[in-house]
Amino acid sequence: MSTACTPVSLPLESPVRGAGHRWKVLGVGVAANASFSAAAAGLPTTAIWLRSGYQLSNAELGIALGAMGLGVALSELPWGMATDRWGDRPVLLWGLLGTMLSLLALLLWITPVHGAVPSLLSLAAGLALVGVLGGSVNGSSGRAVMRWFGPGERGFAMSIRQTAVPLGGALGALILPTLAARYGFAMVFGALAFACALSAAFAWRWMHEPDFAVEAAKGPQNVSAGLLSAQEAPPLRNGRIWRMVGAIALLCAPQSAILSYATIFLHDQGKLGLAAVTTAMVSLQAGAMAMRIWSGRHTDRHANRPAYLRGCVLVATTAFLLLGIVASIDAPGWMLMVAIVLAGVAVSSWHGVGYTELATVAGSNHAGTALGMANTAVYISFFLTPVLIPHLLDLAAWSGVWCVAAVVALAAWPLFPKR
Repeated sequence: MSTACTPVSLPLESPVRGAGHRWKVLGVGVAANASFSAAAAGLPTTAIWLRSGYQLSNAELGIALGAMGLGVALSELPWGMATDRWGDRPVLLWGLLGTMLSLLALLLWITPVHGAVPSLLSLAAGLALVGVLGGSVNGSSGRAVMRWFGPGERGFAMSIRQTAVPLGGALGALILPTLAARYGFAMVFGALAFACALSAAFAWRWMHEPDFAVEAAKGPQNVSAGLLSAQEAPPLRNGRIWRMVGAIALLCAPQSAILSYATIFLHDQGKLGLAAVTTAMVSLQAGAMAMRIWSGRHTDRHANRPAYLRGCVLVATTAFLLLGIVASIDAPGWMLMVAIVLAGVAVSSWHGVGYTELATVAGSNHAGTALGMANTAVYISFFLTPVLIPHLLDLAAWSGVWCVAAVVALAAWPLFPKR
């Protein structure tokens, strides 16, 4: 599915559409990622009601929560390669519309109604289909942002785009548990389908490919503004990219543990109710958003993305060790909330910086494929983590779960480049 591409310039704006249009493209990327993240990161916040409504055990709950991640993992690389081949706009549009239709299918046929409970297989298959189609938003919107923004703004722009993940998760945490508790999962899936439809409308209106023909014609001095890496091997044959992909996947495992089981942990161990659990999860996502934006601006100014990524690994490791200690001493609920929020923010702050560095190494002509590789690995991690945690919980309690997450985070440290 690959195609030969001639390196072209990457100005701050399209010569045709004007400087302001790049912010519209960024806005579309944020909306698309937020709408899918509201499902991917928001649905786990309904875990208490998902477990009771679908009559699941903890192990079955892990399978259901991991199914969407498996779907994304299966589709990310094909979506990324399709984006490099056919462009950002068609991939994003078809992906968002398909995600909307799959959520409507869940609403119509795979929700508990009048005492009839759908099977685990049908629920997992439906959520996996949402993941397969929703996986389109990551690579296509990321490639678009990298192509519309110049070298001095890419870290900031990509970090803003990556805030869509905690933004969607925060909105999901704020809205979906209440919908699930009061109205059932038909309303949950309906709200998510509406969000995808709205994002598709934004993409149809504003997501366009930049036109660099005018800029390229000005001469070779305008070719490549710091993103293209003509000497780099294609992503699938590039060892440096594979190491970064591995580091990103490892660092996402403790993040997945937080997103998938923080509500269960706070409810079961902390004996906290809906208001407290919702407050903790919204605070976590809001903190992650703020840190991602600050991280992007900071690394753009100091040109220190590799060093910053390695520092984030150490901070996340420390935060999860602290969470494990707090979980082991029968701490009060408020202390568990604080520890969960700190660990969640620490392990979520690096995303925009990491994806910017990965796309920069790959070059704009291969950015979709590289981002697809990373997101495939990420969602394999998002699938395996919630499936494995119930078994680890049986062996080592919550303190053991969080300490193992710290060790997994630390394993990412040597894989990120030193400079």
